[in-house]
Amino acid sequence: MRVFLPVFLLFASLIPVFGQSGFQIKGKLIDGDSGKPLEYASVSVLQRTDSSLVTGGVTDGTGNFAVSIKKKGKYIVRTEFISYSPKYFHVELGAGNKEVQLGSITLNPDTETLKEVVVKGEKSQMVMELDKRVFNVGQDLSNIGASAADVLDNVPSVNVDIEGNVSLRGSSNVKILVNGKPSGLVGISSTDALRQLQGNLIERIEVVTNPSARYQAEGNAGIINIILKKDENQGVNGSFTVNGGYPADFGVSANVNYRKKWVNMFFNYGTNYRNSPGSGFDRQEFFNDGYSTYRTTDRDRSREGFSHNIRTGADFYLDDKSVITASALYRFSDEDNTTDLIYRNYDRNRVLLADSLRTDNEKEDEDNMDFALNYTREFNDKGHKLTADLQYRESDEVEDSEQRQGALADSGEDFNPNLFQRSYNEEFERNILFQTDYVYPFSDKGKLEAGLRANIRSIDNNYMVEEQNEQGQFEQLSDFSNNFKYDENIYAAYFIYGNKIDNFSYQLGVRSELTDITTQLVTTDERADKDYIGFFPSAHITYELANENSIQASYSRRLDRPSFWSLNPFFSYTDPRSIRSGNTDLDPEYTDAYELGYLKTWPSGSVYSSVYYRYTTDVIDRVSYQERVNGDTVIFSKPQNLSERNSYGVEFTLSQDVGNWWKLNGNANFYHQATDGDYEGQDLSSDAYTMSARVTSKMTLFDAFDFQLSGRYRAPERSTQGKRKSFYTIDTGLSKEVLDNKGTIALNVRDLLNSRKYRGETFGSNFYQESEFQWRSRQFLLTFTYRLNQKSTPKTDGDDYGGDGDF
Repeated sequence: MRVFLPVFLLFASLIPVFGQSGFQIKGKLIDGDSGKPLEYASVSVLQRTDSSLVTGGVTDGTGNFAVSIKKKGKYIVRTEFISYSPKYFHVELGAGNKEVQLGSITLNPDTETLKEVVVKGEKSQMVMELDKRVFNVGQDLSNIGASAADVLDNVPSVNVDIEGNVSLRGSSNVKILVNGKPSGLVGISSTDALRQLQGNLIERIEVVTNPSARYQAEGNAGIINIILKKDENQGVNGSFTVNGGYPADFGVSANVNYRKKWVNMFFNYGTNYRNSPGSGFDRQEFFNDGYSTYRTTDRDRSREGFSHNIRTGADFYLDDKSVITASALYRFSDEDNTTDLIYRNYDRNRVLLADSLRTDNEKEDEDNMDFALNYTREFNDKGHKLTADLQYRESDEVEDSEQRQGALADSGEDFNPNLFQRSYNEEFERNILFQTDYVYPFSDKGKLEAGLRANIRSIDNNYMVEEQNEQGQFEQLSDFSNNFKYDENIYAAYFIYGNKIDNFSYQLGVRSELTDITTQLVTTDERADKDYIGFFPSAHITYELANENSIQASYSRRLDRPSFWSLNPFFSYTDPRSIRSGNTDLDPEYTDAYELGYLKTWPSGSVYSSVYYRYTTDVIDRVSYQERVNGDTVIFSKPQNLSERNSYGVEFTLSQDVGNWWKLNGNANFYHQATDGDYEGQDLSSDAYTMSARVTSKMTLFDAFDFQLSGRYRAPERSTQGKRKSFYTIDTGLSKEVLDNKGTIALNVRDLLNSRKYRGETFGSNFYQESEFQWRSRQFLLTFTYRLNQKSTPKTDGDDYGGDGDF
C-alpha cells in the first residue's frame, strides 16, 4: 500500500484542468401542477444523429440549469424528472449562437404525449461495445425469482454445470466479478455463492470474451461482470419482490434508492429459503489382474437452507464533477445438506456381493463482508476521468459433517451402521484491493488510459477427517487432514492508447502483472513458492461500414492461475470412493486469444457473428485414476499441467422483432478443441467437436400478457479422459402488469421437461465410469414485483449501458 500511495498522488498532480467550454444551454424547469421549480431534475444533451449521450447536468435549488458543451453542432436536449413526462428540444450551436436560452419549461405528471421529438424503445437485450457484450437480463422472464447461477446460465455463450462451475464458450477458465471487482458475493466458493445470490438484485451481465489491458489478465476464456442494481433517480424509488415455488423456493428482495441534493443512497436486501433435491448415479467397472469387477453408486442429496444478501451505500457529490461512493456488503447463509449413497459391489459375473448405505449430514455456515470506497473525479472534457478504489473483503465458511456407513439388510430397508466418521472444514479468506485508473481524452476521438492495482489475499483452510475406533473414540485420518495456507500478492500496471480516424477505431494496450503465491501444508511443513511476472498486450480494432455494418478484430494475451481449490490437497470426504483433491505444484496457463467479429443492425434487429481462436500452454485438466485404499478401490481426481490446447470456434447471436408483439433471440456456438498431453505414460490427448445453441421467443399476447419460451441444447463433447453427453432443457414464463403498471405478476417453469441432467463417461487406463446427476428437479415459481415511483418501461435509447470499467 505504501508503494502505491505516492504514485497515486503523483498521478493526481499531473492531471490538467481545462477551462469552461465555449457553448451553453440554459433554462428553468417548473412543475406543471404546483408551478414550483423542479429541483435536481435531469437535463441531457444528445447527438441528433443517433441520440447518443453527449453530456448532461441537473437543475439547482431554483430549477435553473446551465449545461456546457465544447463542440458546435446539432443536438437534442432532454429534460426529465421522475414520474413526469420528459420534453425534448432541437438546438443548434455555432459561432453565431454560443448560448441557447430555452426559458421556463413546464414538466407535467406522466399524462401527455411527446410531440417535439419521439425517442423511444426499451433497452436491447444485448448491447455491443468495443471490448464487451452487455446483456440486460431483466427482460428474460425465466430470470424472475432465479439465483445468480440461473441468470448466468441463461446468458448466451455462458454455461453453468452440475457443480455450479461457470464456463464461457466451453472453457471454465473465466473470471467472475461483481460491479467490476472481486466481491464477497462470490466468496471463496463461487459455485455455492452464485446459487445463494438472488437474481432480482442483478441489473445486467457484461461478457468480455477478449479483454483489453484495462482488465485483469486472469481468465483465459474472458471475464463475466455482474452489475448489481443501483438507481440515481431523484427522490425515493425502488422495487420489492416476493416469490414462492415448488420444490421449496421462497424469497423476498428489496432495492431502494434515495436521491436528494448532494447524496444518493441505495440499499439492496434479499433473503431466500431453498430446498434443492437432487439425485444421480455412477456405474464403474475396473480391470485388474486379468479380470473385471463392477460396482454402482446411487445418490440422493438435498441442499436446504436460508441465505441473506445485504448491500448498502451512498454516493456523495462533492461538486458536479467529484463523487465519493462508500458501500458495504454482507452475505450469510445457513444450510443443512444431506447426501445418501448406496454402494453395490458385484463380481466378474455381475453377481451382487454386498451393498451398503453411507449417509452424510452436513451443516454449512458462511459469512462474507465487503467494504469499498471509490473516488471519481470527472473533468470538463467528456471522458476525462480519474478513479481510485479501496476494498476490503473477508469470508468465513464452516462445513461440519457426520458420516455413517453400514450394510443394508436383505430387505434393503434396514440400516446397521458400523463405520462412524466426521469431517470439519473451515475456510477463512482476507482480501485487500487498491486500484487507480486515469483516462485522458487528448482529442475528440482519442484517449489515453493508465492504471495501477495491488491485490493482497490470504486464505487459511483447516480440514480434518476423523474415524471412530473400537473404543468409541475418534482418531484423525492423517491421509485426509491438514491445515492449508495460501498467500497471493498481485501487483499490476497498464497503459492503453485509443483513437478513431474516420470510420476506423483502434485501441492498443499492454498490462504487466507480478504474481507472488506461497502455499503451505502446516502439518507436514511442505511449502511451495510461485513467483512470476508477465506482460499481456491487447489490441482492438473496429471498422464501421455503411448501412449499420461494422467489423471488429481483437487480440489479447491472458493467463489462468491455479485456483485455491486446484492447489488445496484436502477438501472433500463425502464419498470416500470418489475423492477430488488439489495439486500444490501446478503452474499457470497462458493463452493467446484472437477474435474477428461482424455486427449488422437494422431497425428491428441485429446479428453478431464471430470467429475465434485460442492457443493455451500448460493446460490444467483433472486426471482420474484408481488406487486401492484400505481394501477398497478409490477413484481419485487430481489436476495436472498437460501440454497445450488449440481451440477454434464460430459464434452467432441474432435478435429480431416481429412486429411490436414478438421478439426472437438466438445464439449458437460451434467450436473445435484439440488438447495434447500425457500423464504417467497415459495419453491424454483429445480432439473434440461440439456446439451449443439457445433460442428465446418472447410474445405480447392480447396487449396484456408477456409469454416467453426458451430452449437450450449442448451437443456431446469429448475430453481428455472421456465424454460429456448431450444436454437439453426448456424454460417458459408468463407475466402481466398490474396496479397501473406499478406491479408485475410472473409465473415461470424452469426445466419444463425435467431434462436438465448432466451425463458423462470417464475412461481410465484400467477403469470405466458412467455417471448422471440432476442438481435440481423441475421448478415452478410464482413472483410478484412492486415498483415504487418507477414505471415498468425501461430507459430510452441513448443511455449509457457500459459497466464501471474498474477491472
